[in-house]
Amino acid sequence: MYITKGRTCIFNSTKTGIMLERVLWIAGSLPFLLLGGVHLLYTFFTNKFSSRNSAVDEAMKTSHPVLTRQTTMWNAWIGFNASHSSGVIYIGLVNFLIAVFYPIIITNSLFLCVNLITVVFYLWLGKKYWFGVPFKGILISTCCFFSAALVVAFG
Repeated sequence: MYITKGRTCIFNSTKTGIMLERVLWIAGSLPFLLLGGVHLLYTFFTNKFSSRNSAVDEAMKTSHPVLTRQTTMWNAWIGFNASHSSGVIYIGLVNFLIAVFYPIIITNSLFLCVNLITVVFYLWLGKKYWFGVPFKGILISTCCFFSAALVVAFG
């Protein structure tokens, strides 16, 4: 590996071309970044997460959870969507930065396990609770991360 202007490049001087596990890790990060970013934009700047039944939205805006009267179900809904988006962006960004600047971390078995468990959990959520686009995006990420892990383990 070599350094240019203080940054690690994705090229390895001991191998020809690009290190496959890093490329796969970066590819696995991108759907998280894209989906999380779009989700955040949809949360604050569109009505994409509103109900098709306006009475449901109205009820959410005037209903409180059992937990507290300090918020409404609508505010909780918006907050959950925003925090979910930022978490997905964080996962994508951290994985991207690790692959680009600190690739040795990808070879750490604890990091690999925690990351793979996290993406598989998101995959399960996508299949059970969401719809096609996020599920397919997370499936692509999961395949990339697992492929990278296999390259690390057996490459």
